[in-house]
Amino acid sequence: QGHLVESGGALVQAGESLTLSCAASGFTFENYHVSWFRQAPGKERELVATKLRGGDTIYDDSVKGRFTISRDNDKRTVFLQMNNLKPEDTAVYYCNAVQLFPRVDSWGQGTQVTVSS
Repeated sequence: QGHLVESGGALVQAGESLTLSCAASGFTFENYHVSWFRQAPGKERELVATKLRGGDTIYDDSVKGRFTISRDNDKRTVFLQMNNLKPEDTAVYYCNAVQLFPRVDSWGQGTQVTVSS
């Protein structure tokens, strides 16, 4: 039942950087794990990065060393810093927040990132 709103998507050239933001409301943000997913046309939605409520991070191999996920619990916001963007990073990026007990799974509307070569 939580509400997530992504922002920051843009058209950029390969090699440039971009930061996405996700503003959360309607739930106890600090108790949730947060993630970024992405979905390219014709592809399955894939997990990009996760920031657990305890602070640990998980990255997909395709973005390790280039992307950084962070969260500001006071501001109720999650970020994705994307460096050295590649054309294959082009996708709609979605913010996700989950609580396991009881199970709650909230999604944002997505923000488009397009990387030109």
